[in-house]
Amino acid sequence: MSIVTTTSLFVATAFFEITGCYLPYLWLRENRSAWLLIPAGASLALFAWLLSLHPTAAGRVYAAYGGVYVSVALVWLWLVDGVRPHVWDLVGVAVTLLGMSIIMFAPRGG
Repeated sequence: MSIVTTTSLFVATAFFEITGCYLPYLWLRENRSAWLLIPAGASLALFAWLLSLHPTAAGRVYAAYGGVYVSVALVWLWLVDGVRPHVWDLVGVAVTLLGMSIIMFAPRGG
């Protein structure tokens, strides 16, 4: 799987995980409709399915996915919550993406 494909799959996976958690948040904290739980459940099911599409060990995928999740969560913070990330947020994203890249793309022997 190419770097672009892997990263794109991680980004899509993170989007559906965040959506699946954000919709119940709206119901519980913002007094929105309980009907939001239906698309939330579907979103979380899609998240789990997408995470299973990676052709490497699950533990490695979960560890690397965390770095991309952090990045997508900060984009969500900015675009959905309207809170502009701080420079230190961006430094943290850079560190997590570096870690994700090492975990997923470093050469491994036999």
